[in-house]
Amino acid sequence: MNKHEKINYVEYPAKDIQATKQFFETAFGWTFVDYGSNYAAFSNQGLNGGFFRSELASVSEKGAALMVFYSQDLEATQVKVKQAGGVISKAIFSFPGGRRFHFIEPSGNELAVWSDVGV
Repeated sequence: MNKHEKINYVEYPAKDIQATKQFFETAFGWTFVDYGSNYAAFSNQGLNGGFFRSELASVSEKGAALMVFYSQDLEATQVKVKQAGGVISKAIFSFPGGRRFHFIEPSGNELAVWSDVGV
């Protein structure tokens, strides 16, 4: 349900929408609805959103917001990310309250996964 004045949707650039879709389908089980060849939407992933065709990428070191997933088994999720073609950009590290890693998906966007399990 849409909630008044709450975060509702996120959009990411994608150099290769097909490769990005395949990555998220394989690593996280996402499904997509295509709106032409330049946009693919996802839903029911904690936050709905989509990927639009662009040569840009979302990377936190350039000031972009960092989208962070939660995992109950950080190591297993990291394996799935690698097997799906993601590149680990920051290996698992600890921070107050948990551990996390960062990865780059096929279109160059940086995301992260965190866990409070085993801390």
